[in-house]
Amino acid sequence: MKSSRQTTLRLPVSVTGIGVHSGQPATLTLNPADPNTGIVFVRTGLDGADREVAARHDAVIATDFATVLGDRQGPLVSTTEHVLAALLGMGVDNATVEVDGPEAPIMDGSAAPFVAAIEQAGVVELSAPRRYIEVLRPVQVMTGTSSGELRPYAHGFRAELDIDFDNPLIGRQSYAVDVTPQSFRQEICRARTFGCMADVTKLWSAGYARGASFENSVVVDETRILNPEGLRFADEFVRHKVLDAIGDLALAGLPILGLFRSVRGGHKLNHAVLSALMADRSAWRIVEAERPRRATRGHVEAVGGLIIAPAYGPDVS
Repeated sequence: MKSSRQTTLRLPVSVTGIGVHSGQPATLTLNPADPNTGIVFVRTGLDGADREVAARHDAVIATDFATVLGDRQGPLVSTTEHVLAALLGMGVDNATVEVDGPEAPIMDGSAAPFVAAIEQAGVVELSAPRRYIEVLRPVQVMTGTSSGELRPYAHGFRAELDIDFDNPLIGRQSYAVDVTPQSFRQEICRARTFGCMADVTKLWSAGYARGASFENSVVVDETRILNPEGLRFADEFVRHKVLDAIGDLALAGLPILGLFRSVRGGHKLNHAVLSALMADRSAWRIVEAERPRRATRGHVEAVGGLIIAPAYGPDVS
């Protein structure tokens, strides 16, 4: 994400599938948006007027098995993390995401179909400078044996995750990546959601995984991968957790300049860490990327190959 300007999509583009938890069909359309719009979800297909919600941490109303966005009237769109990861990972700052069902389609269980849609639509620069949330000091959350933190990082956005599952086919895995459109496309976006066969009945009884199948999930038992095609990566499980974290942290509303570290985490921990950061106004600031030739006297810093300057204004004070 080295562009100094905000971006959006060149053209609208749609994908169609079913929700992994609801099992209901849905069409999701990514639309261009004006500078400083951010990512906004619009739930269509409701009785009465469409409803919209900004993709922000304070719009999260549930994090059980997926990230759900909503408003005072209730949930609007579930399982938003994969499309959010694709938009952030591919460097799209502004888009309107229309969904005509209660849940974003799961597609093949990864973010790759959304990346393909973004590439089909094209990404264009806008006139406004890109803005970032720069982490100034560490913020940590611990819950039982799980922990997560955001800390300063001088080279953009980096994710470092460890997972540890009782299932011997998953076990302990680690992955670290500096997130750029190239690394996201090559290393992260194809990693699929996963689950254990032993948990399926429990999930169904709780109202989850009604649309899950071998077409959109990696399924394991105690001895083998049940999907005929096997894994896409030897460590696909932890790579998917990285994907989820990228999507959940996109709910900062702006790209993060910082390092996210998680041990035995998930949607709930990702959201808790982001919420803790946003609640501590001394732990972050909003900065703008300026083209080097436009840099003037004053306090400027080089971050990730860009010239970064504090963005002072009524909306960030």
